Amino acid sequence: ASHEGGEACVCDISDVGVSQPTVSHHLKKLKEAGLLTSERRGTWVYYRVEPSVLASMGKLLTIAPTAA
Repeated sequence: ASHEGGEACVCDISDVGVSQPTVSHHLKKLKEAGLLTSERRGTWVYYRVEPSVLASMGKLLTIAPTAA
């Protein structure tokens, strides 16, 4: 989500210390769970976090003000 345009090519996230098939497997599982969307452009697939997921995560991570 922090990549320019809010999306990343699988080629940009393949160098994370595991093999490319492992990265692809996990991206597929995240997509099946509804956390990611993808779009094929030529030979590469671009992934982006589902906007509703970002909104939900933002709500979970927001610290509610405490009463004094």
